[in-house]
Amino acid sequence: MESYLNENFGVQPKHTSEEVLGRWRNLCGVVKNPKRRFRFTANLSKRYEAAAMRRTNQEKLRIAVLVSKAAIHFLLGVSPSDYTVPENVKDAGFQVCADELSSIVEGHDVKKLKFHGDVDGLAEKLSTSTTDGLNTNTDQFNRRKEIYGINKFAEAKLRSFWIFDVSTNASSLCSEIPDSSLKLLLQTIFNNTGGEVVANKDGKREILGSPTETALLEFALSLGGDFHAERRATKTIKVEPFNSTKKRMGVVLELPEGGMRAHTKGASEIVLAACDKVINSDGEVVPLDEESVKHLNLTINQFANEALRTLCLAYIDLENKFSPDDSIPVSGYTCIGIVGIKDPVRPGVKESVALCRSAGITVRMVTGDNINTAKAIARECGILTDDGIAIEGPDFREKKMEDLLELIPKIQVMARSSPLDKHTLVKHLRTTFEEVVAVTGDGTNDAPALHEADIGLAMGIAGTEVAKESADVIILDDNFSTIVTVAKWGRSVYINIQKFVQFQLTVNIVALVVNFSSACLTGTAPLTAVQLLWRNGEAIFGLVGPDSGLILNTLIFNSFVFCQIFNEISSREMEEINVFRGILDNYVFVVVLGVTVLFQIIIIEFLGTFANTAPLTLTQWFVSILIGFVGMPIAAALKKVPV
Repeated sequence: MESYLNENFGVQPKHTSEEVLGRWRNLCGVVKNPKRRFRFTANLSKRYEAAAMRRTNQEKLRIAVLVSKAAIHFLLGVSPSDYTVPENVKDAGFQVCADELSSIVEGHDVKKLKFHGDVDGLAEKLSTSTTDGLNTNTDQFNRRKEIYGINKFAEAKLRSFWIFDVSTNASSLCSEIPDSSLKLLLQTIFNNTGGEVVANKDGKREILGSPTETALLEFALSLGGDFHAERRATKTIKVEPFNSTKKRMGVVLELPEGGMRAHTKGASEIVLAACDKVINSDGEVVPLDEESVKHLNLTINQFANEALRTLCLAYIDLENKFSPDDSIPVSGYTCIGIVGIKDPVRPGVKESVALCRSAGITVRMVTGDNINTAKAIARECGILTDDGIAIEGPDFREKKMEDLLELIPKIQVMARSSPLDKHTLVKHLRTTFEEVVAVTGDGTNDAPALHEADIGLAMGIAGTEVAKESADVIILDDNFSTIVTVAKWGRSVYINIQKFVQFQLTVNIVALVVNFSSACLTGTAPLTAVQLLWRNGEAIFGLVGPDSGLILNTLIFNSFVFCQIFNEISSREMEEINVFRGILDNYVFVVVLGVTVLFQIIIIEFLGTFANTAPLTLTQWFVSILIGFVGMPIAAALKKVPV
């Protein structure tokens, strides 16, 4: 049905223009059942409603932005000196209320912050300390809770597979690292991170963050590091979160002994290229010579070949005064070390990939990891084969169109890729190679590829809201094995629809052709099948006597039923010639077929008066079955005709 719509009317499964859809709907206006005639096309009325809703939302958003701007102008026009401390806050011993704190934080109001004396001034007005924390006085604690509410941080307990910038080798590793190197290592892991170490509601230590950040924090804690003490020892000046383009993150710290230091962490080969010095095994900073670079690259490749995700940790001491408006340096770093993180393959993934391959589905892996890491994981999953190609995103971007035509069908792994690389690959597979493409993803960066694909599958647990909105299907358990189930059910429904349509078309088309052809030949109203065969039927079967007409009708009825029975068997497979293979495995089909034949025998032989039939001889039964069977070789021959 999809290929018919595409070839004759230009109706695509996705992204069909409104002009084409309108033309198709006008053509199908005579079809009675609207639910069936537009099953494979988008609902234009719904599309218009969605467009109108988008315009309404855009207008609401525009109004909200204007109102926000007006509110900001109003707030900027109010002088911070107009602030008056509420009486209940004064009576409790504090000099700033909760609403004022909220306006400073949510509005990023630097002017108000300076008015209250920056962080130290606010701490004083809150009767607390930036170093010692809250006062343990019970009365003041109760007053604080009454004024500011309960400061409670509760997170759902996470299951992590990292339990398998460790514990058994941590103590021995700690003894081998010089104190100066260990200090730098703990400083960079605890400060240059998107994770957090907190105490849960049971009072136990809990690590929050992505799997990568969780693994690094767990490693640093196992080395004897103190997350909160390390964070208090320095002052954060600027933070640059992880960027998928730069493939690294950074932070600038003000050191307790004076001076500033920038830390960076990211893709090993990228961060290492920004280093010109390295810390040796004695804890000394030495120039990064050719031998050291070779050793570090060898380490990266060894980790990557073992399917470990590698990160390079580095720092640079800033001699000049650093402003938060300045960019974090991109070169001149000192390499602290390389870490390898194991990202284990989930159980059942390898088997699922093999099942997809046997079903004619090509699985491709598009990732931001190092190419050696990606290749090792892909081999472990069974994605990368001997005849497949692994390529890096930058190389893929530089290829010309004629090179891509030869390259894309062979690509099985794309490493160090950007969101645009993934989108480009999907677009070429869909348009240039006319493949049906399904894309999985969980991040915001995957949204363009998910939207471009014929079927977008977002992860329900780790997936962002943007990814889920761009997807067609949400995988609730984030497991690749479930994707195989999705494909299995999708194919099953599609094939069963094909079988049903083929079976129904053969029945209805024959009935229409017989009736209309008879009308054309005789010039009278359409005749029934019994009337058409009446003239020659009796002579062919040698029927004489008063019951000859009834026997002939029964013979015609019996032949027609067996035609449908054998047609039902032929419809089991849409392309295969041997339709009997595996027929006994589908017991429901066998039972239905057997019951149909059994009831046909009962109707013909024993229910003559009720069904207006007459018993048939063995020869007549054989002829009826033979006539029905003739449809099978015809169906097999038609399957050989290319479509």
